[in-house]
Amino acid sequence: MKEIIAVVRMNMMNQTKKALTEAGIDAFFAHEAQGRGKGFINPAVLEGAGQGYEEAASLLGEKGKLYPKRMVSVITRDELVDDVVQAIILANQTGKPGDGKIFVLPVGDSIRVRTGETGEKSIA
Repeated sequence: MKEIIAVVRMNMMNQTKKALTEAGIDAFFAHEAQGRGKGFINPAVLEGAGQGYEEAASLLGEKGKLYPKRMVSVITRDELVDDVVQAIILANQTGKPGDGKIFVLPVGDSIRVRTGETGEKSIA
């Protein structure tokens, strides 16, 4: 089993839900999140702002801002990972900065609380 975590734009969430459903994924979690990518921020300016230099902080302006995002988490069987990742990419790819990130992590086990089922049975 794998966990797929995708960070996507807020306005792409409906497209993402539809893409996941079409890929055969009906169960997933979505959380509100805030963040930013590397963007075009000069690391030296960022470091100066972190050290309290007001001039550096003023240069950051809006570039240091955190942006609203959605974080989607899907637990799935190993053989569906590529389909899920492709569905998320197709639903969110605009070719512009901020399209998001996808992380794939191993899942050791899963337990359905209601029945006590474990492993893939618990996510089926």
